[in-house]
Amino acid sequence: MATIPADPFDFTFDPGTLALVVIDMQRDFIEPGGFGASLGNDVSLLQAIVPTVRQLLDGFRAAGLPIIHTRECHRPDLSDCPPAKRLRGAPSLRIGDAGPMGRVLIAGAPGADIIPELAPLPGEIVLDKPGKGAFHATDLAAILTRCGIRQMVFAGVTTEVCVQTTMREANDRGYECLIATDATESYFPDFKEAAIRMITAQGGIVGWAAPTAAIVEALDV
Repeated sequence: MATIPADPFDFTFDPGTLALVVIDMQRDFIEPGGFGASLGNDVSLLQAIVPTVRQLLDGFRAAGLPIIHTRECHRPDLSDCPPAKRLRGAPSLRIGDAGPMGRVLIAGAPGADIIPELAPLPGEIVLDKPGKGAFHATDLAAILTRCGIRQMVFAGVTTEVCVQTTMREANDRGYECLIATDATESYFPDFKEAAIRMITAQGGIVGWAAPTAAIVEALDV
């Protein structure tokens, strides 16, 4: 067993049951000229966490622990994208429309790819998800069971949407979850702060929070 100094209290983990989940570090969300930027968002906020996400990846890779990357994207015919999702956001550019990096959030389009700096290595799991949460309409639960995972460290974007949603889904299924505070981000900094406070409130009602350095140091055991 090992321990990470965390909020609201130390996170004790078994390296044999721990995985890293990196949520949606995709070109359309992170890079200038992508979908996120076209909606008027400051993507430099999300770009700032690329080095810390990379530190987590390097730490988990060095420790030989499982890594799961997710990509939010849909089938080309949009059969897995309900109107309640597609018809939100800026009406000038919606999921499936032709965007700066191909069709927006469509599997196989350049914008749906994970940014090169954080590209998955052979053997790492890449999970395409049609929803905000990574359990919805995916094989994530079966993957975690097959790999013997009971605890997860989370990174990625955005904190208050896809990251928090997946952490809540995991918590409901009995997994212990920790968010890397400097390896997650939002287009709205106050949303990130609020989401982390919600996650750790009431004795860690959803999970724990800790900085990347503390997590990586604890992996080196």
